Amino acid sequence: MDTFLLYFYTSLPWIVVLVLALMLVAGAGIGMVWPRFLVYVYLGVFFFKNSTSYGSTAVFETVNIYSRGSGVMYFPLLLWMMLGAWLCSRVSAGFQRYPSPACNLRPWFLGWFLLLCAHVAVGMFTNVSLTDSTAPSGFSNIVWEAPLVSLMLLSFRTKEHAVELSRFILLAGLGRAAFGLVRWAFLGGDPNNVYANANDIKIKLTFFDINDSVLCTIAFAIAAVNLFQIVKNKRSAFWTAVDWATLLMTAACVVLSYRRTAWFGFVLAGLIVMWRFPIQRRVQMAVLGMPVMGAGLLYVALKRLGQTKGAGGGFASLFYDMQSRRVGAESERVLELKLALADFISHPFTGIGTWGRYTGYQQISWQDGKDGGLFLHSGLLHIALKAGLPGLILLGGTIWAFVSFTRRALKSLPPELLGLGTAGAAGLAFMLPDLLVGTPFPQVRTTQMQAVCLALPYVAMAVAALAPATETAAAAPRPRFNISPTHA
Repeated sequence: MDTFLLYFYTSLPWIVVLVLALMLVAGAGIGMVWPRFLVYVYLGVFFFKNSTSYGSTAVFETVNIYSRGSGVMYFPLLLWMMLGAWLCSRVSAGFQRYPSPACNLRPWFLGWFLLLCAHVAVGMFTNVSLTDSTAPSGFSNIVWEAPLVSLMLLSFRTKEHAVELSRFILLAGLGRAAFGLVRWAFLGGDPNNVYANANDIKIKLTFFDINDSVLCTIAFAIAAVNLFQIVKNKRSAFWTAVDWATLLMTAACVVLSYRRTAWFGFVLAGLIVMWRFPIQRRVQMAVLGMPVMGAGLLYVALKRLGQTKGAGGGFASLFYDMQSRRVGAESERVLELKLALADFISHPFTGIGTWGRYTGYQQISWQDGKDGGLFLHSGLLHIALKAGLPGLILLGGTIWAFVSFTRRALKSLPPELLGLGTAGAAGLAFMLPDLLVGTPFPQVRTTQMQAVCLALPYVAMAVAALAPATETAAAAPRPRFNISPTHA
């Protein structure tokens, strides 16, 4: 027995390598035939795996799969796996002669890539390591959004695939919301509760990570469109029940997250969903839904802000830590933005570089440790600070390209795909408050969720455009060949 154990432990590294190799081969085979299955696995990680332990009191932290670890591979292994899945889907599309769907985001993503290359080149000449110039604290995560958008466009090729994707998102959002609500009701809520653990605010929350609320929001949008659109799509009683459960549970989950960015984002997402309906249906939804949603938001806002030091009364109390003060020390959130803005004004055309730290970050209590000064609470100012005006132009262009395409797409999508397209627009609208006052771009999970939202309208439009051609080809009469006995 001892000899067996000795041989086993000696050969264990080789066994692990062999298993990983077999899994890689199996994954490549699946990706060549059914690339969308690899996408489901990848999306499942981002849908269900938390990305932050901020606010937790746990002594030991779990392994963060979104981290690049020691930085030997420069980017997280998860992103490299996604790039491998994209290669499989690209080869599969080539064999099956599936054309790459049009996407007006490609030139803008190419611009992001070239801008990152420029920063890397400057860093090499100024003795900045490649690890620092490609760090997620810059804008490299935006570049990694491009292969995920392309992967989803190449993987979901028919209307059935797109409907399957919308159901996957629907069930994922319902499952995540159910988990959050059960944990909130019976298990004390999310352990990553900075409000209770650090600020002594006696509240429980469903999810602190904003990305769980993003998932709930896009599932909510799909369910709302399925239930309330004028041209009803034939759905079974089971999926109708799933729509109603998703609609109610995801909304409750977002409200009970106690995140102000989630509240404002959810309102914006709701407006996007309502915009898809005729005026009469909008009025009906507003009359029936707004009082309930408004009462829920008002209750949780009063519960949180009533225990928060420095928050006064009225609507302005929602922004208590984002306002300049006439008397006393400046709010650290405002001071952080002022310091970063001063550095942007000093370097408007180039920024301070992907590796740069803004001047005076040591005055901010949370800007300590190795990441001090590398991030700030404004995604918009983060891009301006790190990439200057070129970064702002690329960010504005990317948003403009998405909005211009989505406005046209949502006017022409068929009923069964309208929810998927609307979900992408609603998800991006939900993220706008986080873009203004949050830290989205240094986070792998957040930027990949942005890419998912970006991809959804393009996927829906691509399969909708291909569907008529496919149906016409299927309905066309097959040619008949007369085979005479002499040629038999």
